[in-house]
Amino acid sequence: MTDHDLFEAIVELRREGIPAALATIVGTRGSTPGRTSMRLLVQADGTFRGTVGGGCLEAEVYDAALAVIADEQPRSLQFRLTEQDSPDSGLMCGGEVTIFVEPITTPSLWIFGGGHVSKALCEVATLAGFRTTIVDDRSDYATAERFPAAHATSSEPYPDAVARFPIRSNSYAIVVTRGHRDDGIVLQALGRRHAAGDELRFCGMIGSKTKQALLFKEARAAGVSDDFLATVRTPMGAYLGGKTHEEIAVSVVAELISVRRTGEDLASSWDRKPRKVRGGQEGVRELPAAEA
Repeated sequence: MTDHDLFEAIVELRREGIPAALATIVGTRGSTPGRTSMRLLVQADGTFRGTVGGGCLEAEVYDAALAVIADEQPRSLQFRLTEQDSPDSGLMCGGEVTIFVEPITTPSLWIFGGGHVSKALCEVATLAGFRTTIVDDRSDYATAERFPAAHATSSEPYPDAVARFPIRSNSYAIVVTRGHRDDGIVLQALGRRHAAGDELRFCGMIGSKTKQALLFKEARAAGVSDDFLATVRTPMGAYLGGKTHEEIAVSVVAELISVRRTGEDLASSWDRKPRKVRGGQEGVRELPAAEA
């Protein structure tokens, strides 16, 4: 495969949002089976193109590429091709190779709902490096004009959209439709995908604990598993005390970044939410927009 073909493949993978990693020989010293700038392109499904020299060295690079796809953290690998340093490699070239492995695709974020919060979410998430798609069953709300920062928009029934969208290791979903009913429809559709083995990197739903209890009860009655519901973050985002659409968007995208970069959600941040007294009743809180 030529470099041109490889770069064309990279462009296509990025266009489709398919998780992949690229390993490139960035330095050699002495005698080595590969030369500088040789590349190996690995996809999350295990398929690969190109080479960094073959043999056991390439097998290690392949495994490292899969790890990079999983955590999106680049790695620099160094190999000494001697029997003493690599007794199991079968290589005795005597040279050294440095290989840089990097993720080459951006995470995909599907936002279900085309309202005011979604507009702010789309803009902030795109700036943070997410490839966003907006879905709303109202044609006037899912348009490129309304969401100029979005990679794509779709106007169709929510169950149809959930059934067709590709769920991969770098797929994120946010449920923020115009009401509890539609949020529940999306939630149940995502639960069916989860039951089929399609696991999201992150699933969040706007709303309070009261809303969570209601929609989770309905989802269980519809056959959605507790395993899936345990993965749904609601209230979602970091607790920052935000009230405006833009502030909510910042808090939600902060959690997306945390999940992407550290693997941790920000649920614990809600523990510091202050309790307010209203109407003389102890423990009754005023809810910010993020929990509406």
